[in-house]
Amino acid sequence: MPRRVTARLYRVIGRLLGLSRPAKRIIMAAADLCTIPLALWSAITLRLGSFDHGGRESVWLYVVCVLASIPIFVRFGLYRAVLRYIAARAVLAIFAGVSVSVVVTALVDRALLGSVVPESAYVIYFMIAVLYVWGSRTVARQVLELATVSRSRVIIYGAGEPGVSLAMALRKSRDFQAVAFVDDDPKQRGSVLHGLEVFTPDMLKPLIVRYGVSRLLLALPSARRSRRGEILRNLLGLGVHVQTVPDFSDVVSGRARVEDVRDVDIADLLGRDPVLPQPGLLGACITGKVVMVTGAGGSIGSELCRQIACLQPKRLVLLEKSELALYTIDQELGTKSAAVGGRVEIVPLLGNAHQKQRVRDVMQTFGVQTVYHAAAYKHVPIVEQNVIHGVYNNVMSTFHTAEAAADTGVETFVLVSTDKAVNPTNVMGATKRVAELVLQGIHQRGSSTKFCMVRFGNVLDSSGSVVPLFREQIRHGGPITVTHPDVTRYFMTIPEAAQLVIQAGSLARGGEVFVLDMGQPMRIVDLAKRMVGLMGMTVRDAENPDGDIEITCTGLRPGEKLYEELLLGDNVTRTEHPMILRAQEHSHPWRYIRQLLDDLVAVAQAYDCRRAIRLLQEAVGGYEASPALVDLVATRRAELGLEHDNVTELPPRRRGDAGHAARVIPGNATASGAALPDATPLNPSASA
Repeated sequence: MPRRVTARLYRVIGRLLGLSRPAKRIIMAAADLCTIPLALWSAITLRLGSFDHGGRESVWLYVVCVLASIPIFVRFGLYRAVLRYIAARAVLAIFAGVSVSVVVTALVDRALLGSVVPESAYVIYFMIAVLYVWGSRTVARQVLELATVSRSRVIIYGAGEPGVSLAMALRKSRDFQAVAFVDDDPKQRGSVLHGLEVFTPDMLKPLIVRYGVSRLLLALPSARRSRRGEILRNLLGLGVHVQTVPDFSDVVSGRARVEDVRDVDIADLLGRDPVLPQPGLLGACITGKVVMVTGAGGSIGSELCRQIACLQPKRLVLLEKSELALYTIDQELGTKSAAVGGRVEIVPLLGNAHQKQRVRDVMQTFGVQTVYHAAAYKHVPIVEQNVIHGVYNNVMSTFHTAEAAADTGVETFVLVSTDKAVNPTNVMGATKRVAELVLQGIHQRGSSTKFCMVRFGNVLDSSGSVVPLFREQIRHGGPITVTHPDVTRYFMTIPEAAQLVIQAGSLARGGEVFVLDMGQPMRIVDLAKRMVGLMGMTVRDAENPDGDIEITCTGLRPGEKLYEELLLGDNVTRTEHPMILRAQEHSHPWRYIRQLLDDLVAVAQAYDCRRAIRLLQEAVGGYEASPALVDLVATRRAELGLEHDNVTELPPRRRGDAGHAARVIPGNATASGAALPDATPLNPSASA
């Protein structure tokens, strides 16, 4: 078809599409006014084999057939049906209208006109009328599809019920047009489902070329993650954007629709099935109890709150220093609680874990029985540049919260820790290890509260993780920045991490470190390459200079390790949960820990970053600090020649020295009984 004619056709179709709904209905009714008499005329002509149909009296039959059918079409809503979505009800309307038209026309013919039309002609009329009326709508629908040829063509991977439902949903879409199914089952090959042929995966590449496919929709919501990961790895390099349908449970519950396609869950790339929770462990420390979560608005804290709320606690206390984060999670939990009859009391509280008195008052007032301490600074470069506040937030807030828990009779206290606490090379990891040592020290000192720690690797899609960063860099055309080509990390999902933390509290006896058997670590650069491939792009490198996205290495940041570890030593035992390990690791006597806390307060008051790092090195085995001080305030003050108040030099200390004596540090609390600072973190004179 000449380009000029095609352009004119598109303009005409565009005008038709732009008409109002009533105008479109009038056009369809006018079409029926023409096609129904034409169907009767065609039937009589075919039956008689002649164009001579008798006298003028037969003209009334054409009027009758229209008057008998059009009202039935109106009654059955045939003209209200949108052509794009026309379905079974329209077929019923057409059959009913034509049937009534046949009966009424035949009766009029017999009663008033003396049977001018042979009876067999009415059978032919019925078939032709159905064909004309239905055909006119089919042609109109094809014209509409012609007008939307710009729709993105897609292949559906999975010819099961979710895939068929997706294909039906896409028929209504203005954005996507399904052209084929792909399924692993060889028995499905060659079958046709909802007008689409089913092919095997080895046909994907030629299918993509043949149909000009731009994306592939994964309709396997019930497949195991390991299987999905295997499929996704096979799809890399095809040059199509891979997306997926929602989880089947979300579709069944009404939280999502099958056509709500989204980017592939990055967790599927790990190829590891999630750690299944044990119901008995999940509810042991929660169901019917008063539970508090610190850092309730963070990535892990908010997920903890979501899962805890589903386990029917008596009361859920949210402690969060960010007003916006607290508001967000409170609104979300309030909606969920209302959906189940408001059985869970949600208590949103602004507060900082530094504020020992505030934390103690909260625990005492609401009768807290279980605490999940998720409040912490966790981003390695940020903490490395803010040493003192990193030390104070991660160490002192843990101490204050744990002491408040012990004072108020909390039953179980669970610290959310990190794999960076093992042989750390950065302040964040070292402070989290000291936080673990603090809890172990309090446990050794003696307390009715069971203290335990949960250590896990990187959490996918949490705030500050590489996944959202890579995703944003890909959307902007790159480059993707990776610190080192050999950096490897353990990964887990946010729900998995929250489940592990919850179950660890049930397994706690006191003083343990729990870790998850996370399988094999993954290279960050491999994760980046897979994300690029699943977005339908290719990596630009020496082997592929015409690729879409470049991956650049920026060098390891201060304090960053090439790889992470999960355990210190070999003293590891299995637990009731097959994927959770219990470790008994080296700890210090309480007197040592208490003096360490006093010393950290002293160097914090003087803003002595170097001394703070030395204290961390003395306390944490294997901590190899960066030789260059990175703290932004300290380095800038040194450049300007400014000095902080001096702190009395602390004598050398031996790691684990149980006989270390208390000593007075000018202007600061002491290990001999004075309180540590409370509401004002760096003010040693503040009361607890």
